[in-house]
Amino acid sequence: MTQPPRPGDPIGFETHDHRACIEDTVRAVAARCAQDGLQFTPVRRRVLEILLARHRAIGAYEILDTLRDEGLGSQPPVAYRALEFLTKHGFAHRIEGLNAFAACTDPGHDHDAAFLICTGCGAVAEAPVAPARAALAQTAEAAGFTIARTVLEAEGLCPHCSPGAAP
Repeated sequence: MTQPPRPGDPIGFETHDHRACIEDTVRAVAARCAQDGLQFTPVRRRVLEILLARHRAIGAYEILDTLRDEGLGSQPPVAYRALEFLTKHGFAHRIEGLNAFAACTDPGHDHDAAFLICTGCGAVAEAPVAPARAALAQTAEAAGFTIARTVLEAEGLCPHCSPGAAP
């Protein structure tokens, strides 16, 4: 069985057993929900699976289209409520610059994240933010500013889309 990613593990663009990645993450989220007394409903589970399956940021309406096709709901609140639950509990992240969502690679642990967003294929990788946060904290402290939350997003090309990448 594949272990869920841990801080310091390679970030998101490498080839891996995608099915195991999805299964392991859904299992970890289900266990965390059971432990914390949270309702991991079939719609919430399916929205998480959709996010995990794509490995890119996905808008709420794209998720809603999939749910509608599968008979799990056709009104926007269905997708938005599931996404609100997943982000509130640390199982997914909102990618602010894309107005979209991505599954968390370290679900259920309170942490800030940095996102590497490929402008070629749309893939999104979650990266540790600690070094950048430390530098930002120094700047904020000098300005008398207290940081409540840090979201870093970087756009560029993943290894598969970079010039000279193997076809």
